Amino acid sequence: MAVKNYEAVFILNPILSDAQVKETVDKFKEVVTSHSNGDLYHEENWGLRKLAYPIQHKSTGYYILFEFKAQTTVVNVLETAFKRDERVMRFLTLALDKHALEYNEKRKKGAFKKTEKKEDKKNDTRK
Repeated sequence: MAVKNYEAVFILNPILSDAQVKETVDKFKEVVTSHSNGDLYHEENWGLRKLAYPIQHKSTGYYILFEFKAQTTVVNVLETAFKRDERVMRFLTLALDKHALEYNEKRKKGAFKKTEKKEDKKNDTRK
């Protein structure tokens, strides 16, 4: 089987303590890395964020992002683990193509952050 790049975002229940969030994230890291050549090469904790709509009567959740290389079988095992864990409110796993990988690299380097200063806006002569 071929190894592909994947991205998984999952939302954890907001009532969890920081230690419980870390424990849950470590559990899913182990699922990715312990199965046939799974390589977790990037992880982001986006923290507690407001949800677009209530999920399980909750309006916030802890967002976590994983980027990893693995075989399709690892994705199936990971998604089964997400479904079985009551701390996970939602999850989404995507296979990344070369364009998505380029975009992620640029995003990690900060290419899309707005750094324009207020002074620059004042001096802008376009109207």
